[in-house]
Amino acid sequence: MFKSVENKKVYQQVVDQIQNMILGGRLKAGDKLPAERDMVKLFQVSRTSVREAVRALEILGLVECRQGDGNFIRKEFDTGLFEPLSIMFKLHNGNALELFKVRKMLEIEAVSLAVERVNDAQREELKSILEKLAAAGSEEEKVKFDAEFHFKIIEISDNYLLKCFYNAVSSLMKSFISDARKIFLKAEKSRKLAALHRDILEAIVSGDKTQAVDAIRKHFDFVIENVG
Repeated sequence: MFKSVENKKVYQQVVDQIQNMILGGRLKAGDKLPAERDMVKLFQVSRTSVREAVRALEILGLVECRQGDGNFIRKEFDTGLFEPLSIMFKLHNGNALELFKVRKMLEIEAVSLAVERVNDAQREELKSILEKLAAAGSEEEKVKFDAEFHFKIIEISDNYLLKCFYNAVSSLMKSFISDARKIFLKAEKSRKLAALHRDILEAIVSGDKTQAVDAIRKHFDFVIENVG
């Protein structure tokens, strides 16, 4: 199952073997990796190389370390993309405009799927969130319910990878651009944004995919225009 590796870039070869075993189905979500001392013997490498490999896999989001229990192949990847993306974001001086453009791409696909897959209970949930947004009395509440409305659309789309990417982008927004949404809390912009949200909701409720995609595109065009 495991093979010894050459000395060149030892830890990376260990990482490659584990990744290939995941891709080949020999390691599955939730599986526990061998103990560190066993991996040293299996791969015929040093403890340092094993530790470097495990840390690299953690950064990639493939492995999670449970204190006192060992290292496991992750079961859930909803937030697993955040760490590597956050590093790239900072190194390349990412900004709010870039994040909103990525969200636009993701949400156009999400709303298209949501129209096909939404059920009555989810329609009511979307309506309830917008009612809470309209009644919100503080900036924090408005930001909270705005984010909740968009995440509900992602959830309704029922696409796991789309959800993972969206979570990572949203986490970047929260971590590095905490005031990105607050620029829309001025009265005139807040009213415009509320109208755009209602258009999105009405399109999803009516089952009109073309209208829903057009509404989400107009929403983000408005956001991007004001961020830029």
